[in-house]
Amino acid sequence: MIRWQWCVFDDFAPRELYAVLAAREAVFVVEQACAYQELDGLDLDAQHLIGWENDGVAAYLRLLGPGARFAEPSIGRVLTTRASRSIGLGRQLIDLSLRRAAECFPASPIRISAQSHLERFYASFGFVVASQQYLEDGIPHVEMLRNGH
Repeated sequence: MIRWQWCVFDDFAPRELYAVLAAREAVFVVEQACAYQELDGLDLDAQHLIGWENDGVAAYLRLLGPGARFAEPSIGRVLTTRASRSIGLGRQLIDLSLRRAAECFPASPIRISAQSHLERFYASFGFVVASQQYLEDGIPHVEMLRNGH
């Protein structure tokens, strides 16, 4: 059973923060073999959505306000941990984030920097490609935009 939690940075208990950062490092640095600055300074002002399974992170993303990364609010650092894949958590994660974005930023479009191979997944939520493909940390990405609802 997944327990969903929204929090801001200052609300993290130390062990929760450690678990989230370890999950992000496991997916974005180790699995994807990307040596990059994973802690980018944007976490301090983000809203964080964590899907907990027992005491471990099963899924995670962060929601940034307008002007933090893009002019529009944005969703990023989207992950499901290896042990929690292929059970629909990614869909739940994005659905919950879009609901929260609609509450916090009514009628505002949402922008993401999506790995190109996930284009169809994000399109199923109403995102459309809004840039040429580019490399981010050695991985092909595209910006995608979802109009405010």
